[in-house]
Amino acid sequence: MDFNDTPDEAAFRTEVRGWLAANASAYCIDSQALSLAELAQRGRGWQKHKASAGYGALCLPQAVGGRDATPIQEVIFAEEEGRYELPIGVFTSIGTNLVLPTLLKHGTPEQIERFVRPTIEGSLQWCQLFSEPAAGSDLAGIRTRAVRDGDEWVISGQKVWNSWAHTADWGVLITRTDSSVAKHKGITYFVIDMKTPGVEVRPIRQISGESEFCEVFLNDVRIPDSQRMDAVGAGWKVAMTTLMNERASTSGESHLLPDTRNLLAAARAHPDAAALTVPMARLVSQEMALRNYRFRQLTLLSRGKQLGADAAMGKLVLGKMLQELSAMALELHGIAALCPDDELRREAHKLLHGYCWGAALRIAGGADEVLRNQLAERVLGLPADLRVDKDLPFNQIPTGR
Repeated sequence: MDFNDTPDEAAFRTEVRGWLAANASAYCIDSQALSLAELAQRGRGWQKHKASAGYGALCLPQAVGGRDATPIQEVIFAEEEGRYELPIGVFTSIGTNLVLPTLLKHGTPEQIERFVRPTIEGSLQWCQLFSEPAAGSDLAGIRTRAVRDGDEWVISGQKVWNSWAHTADWGVLITRTDSSVAKHKGITYFVIDMKTPGVEVRPIRQISGESEFCEVFLNDVRIPDSQRMDAVGAGWKVAMTTLMNERASTSGESHLLPDTRNLLAAARAHPDAAALTVPMARLVSQEMALRNYRFRQLTLLSRGKQLGADAAMGKLVLGKMLQELSAMALELHGIAALCPDDELRREAHKLLHGYCWGAALRIAGGADEVLRNQLAERVLGLPADLRVDKDLPFNQIPTGR
């Protein structure tokens, strides 16, 4: 494991730092002062500016607007970008990190031509229409139907927990097109214009007071077959491409989230913090271990290797640790964190956001329980869970009444 940049990586980091120093300040924001719609709109402007300098989608081919950069260069840019309070978030990254790699692998030339450059340039923002009320961790259990009608598909169903669907221009959508085969085999993948008649988006009010997630109702929505990605029935394979990119993009650290430095600062100001020495030491050691584990992943990327199934450990540890350290710091601040004065306002908001986002992170991109199963089966080689419905036709799987 090598913690140092190679000469090429160091040169790229210097280039990025110089560009950000000259360009980032004009796009910096106070995220607490913006509505979600304003934040997403600012994100379009920053993405467009990055794209004009070749930083919009670093790892994509130059032929489609990328830079043919290495994965480690993409990580370096994200690290340096994270030092500024810029309008970056899933409203942009769903498109650049999830949708574009999926399009380039499974899309038609016409779809690539239509969607890739506008997404890199910030003109298009995307959402992901996968989860349903009865299909979350068991995603293959989706019930949203797509029925062929000539050169069109008629789609009916409901999706839920769709991040930033209310600001998105387009969505990626998985549907059930054949109920007579096993549940993983009867799924087809589409792209859908969120302004299509019959698409109804309802933001969900969260405990934080924000509405980043939505539920989406599809009421006999008609879309052309040209918006289908890959073959009919191949949707699970396409969805796995999207989800693998999601897992990779949710395991890093963010400078907008709290860490143990925030916890230790709260402890120094509290007279009884000594009683929490052991729990705080555990969190500090977890954070150090996670950082070193991340360095190991970066070393693999730097050497041109791909991350394996064990990469899920980073996300698994981060979500729980983020919740615990945020909760402990909030308890140390006491009632002042709930009714903060101007001096404590930003710190309290960061801790509250960290606690709420930690809970979301333990579900988004694969719930903790799902990741533990994957690690047990694919890394440790333990026996797989019994899946009695694995080979049953979907329409023969028993359902609750």
